[in-house]
Amino acid sequence: MKSKTDEELVSLIVQNHRPALEELYDRYVKLVYSFSFKMANGDSEKTKEIVQQVFLRLWTTKRIYNPSQGKFVNWLLTITRNIAIDIIRKEQKEHGNIQLDPQEWRQMKDQKTEDVPEQVSKNLLKKQIQEAKQHLSESQQRLIHLLYWEGYTLSEIAKIERTPLGTIKNRLHQSLKKLRNYMSEELGGVGHGK
Repeated sequence: MKSKTDEELVSLIVQNHRPALEELYDRYVKLVYSFSFKMANGDSEKTKEIVQQVFLRLWTTKRIYNPSQGKFVNWLLTITRNIAIDIIRKEQKEHGNIQLDPQEWRQMKDQKTEDVPEQVSKNLLKKQIQEAKQHLSESQQRLIHLLYWEGYTLSEIAKIERTPLGTIKNRLHQSLKKLRNYMSEELGGVGHGK
């Protein structure tokens, strides 16, 4: 199973091939857990429920991943995001209250799945990134803080910084590249599946 691509595994899952689901689980459970943990605002029980629902959905629905529509990891994390939002909304409806503040809802709503791998990498390695951030320039540190910890979008940051959006995107790219390089050299790097 390990030699199979994500697309091949999903095709096998549609045919009820359990080892294919187990392989996808092994590849992506840490990523899905980390992303779910952020969406659940650190609630480990809710996180476990989200993760369980994600892999249950992969097993029970017969939707096939289409590689022409983007990377598998983005597809998987879009499913995760949607399940997380559904679970959180259902819980809030049952309890008749809203537990997330407006900034947290905005962050969940505005989260773009094409940026998810870097966001999830940040979540998986939060403590290490805090250390690695010290190797960034002040403007790069501010950008990372506003984007990932404060929940602002790149467009909002461009307005706050009075800087063109293209410059902000380039700064983010360079910042993430610098962080990845630092972590590969200093911390031995961390794999996130294939």
